[in-house]
Formats: sequence, C-alpha cells, structure tokens
Amino acid sequence: MQESDAAALKSLIQQQPVAALATLHKGEPAVSMVPYALMPNGKLVIHVSRLASHTQDMQTTPAVALLITALLESAQTPLALPRISIQGTALPCLDNSPDYATARSVYLARFAEAEELFNFTDFSLIIIVPTSVRHVAGFGRARSLSPERFSAALTTI
Repeated sequence: MQESDAAALKSLIQQQPVAALATLHKGEPAVSMVPYALMPNGKLVIHVSRLASHTQDMQTTPAVALLITALLESAQTPLALPRISIQGTALPCLDNSPDYATARSVYLARFAEAEELFNFTDFSLIIIVPTSVRHVAGFGRARSLSPERFSAALTTI
C-alpha cells in the first residue's frame, strides 16, 4: 500500500467517530450506528448496552461488519466517497481481559463524555477483530486488505 493511501485510510478512521454496524438480527441483516475507537493493534472497540438489539445480535452471532464513510462533501459524487468496510468478529472485553485497560483507555480518549456509562452495569466493551478490510480511497481506487496489512497501514504513518 502506498504511503498516501495508508495515510488516507488512517485519517478517515481517526476523523470519523461513528460507524454503521451490521449484525444478524433473528437471521436477517440489521444495521445500527455505533461510536468506535481504534486500538493500537488495528482492532476497534465499541461500548454498547446489553439492552440494544445489536449487542444481543453480537452475542448470538459474533460475525459483524462496520462501514466508515467520509463526509459527503469530501467527494464530487457519492460513488467517489472514501470509505472503509471492515468484516470482523465481535468479542466481549470483560474487566479481567488483558485488552480491557487499553480498550477502555482508547475509547475514553475519544469519547470522554462516555465515562459515566462505564458505571452502568448494562454497558460493556466489545472488541471488533478485523477478518477482512475493503478500503475505497475514491472512485476506481479500491483495495482489499488482510488484517495484518490493515494494522500495518495504521501503524506505519
């Protein structure tokens, strides 16, 4: 991956605070919105309520997808809109997990106002472990990335 494309990928992930989250809900596709933060290893972390249907969906079927898009005004046409589609596995991140301190720290660094939600017993952290990534840098500029190449692109800039 060229350095400019890696920089664009990293910038998009860092600038956009929310993603569309696709889950399976009772066997049917469902999409919701979640705030997310990026962990140093290329995994993403979300903080969700057990009462939300997408949380229940991830407990039943941990295969998920996230879509992160640039702002509409960043492209001349919606077809050229920069975006990242991440397929992954949603894993609970319990208080005693080795990743918990890092996950909580990066999430609160991005969403300081969410700190009070950590006191609610129905909220928990979920780590999304990418299994494949599709990066569209613009019209006709698409590439698929392995989780390793995705992580490397995020850490080499």
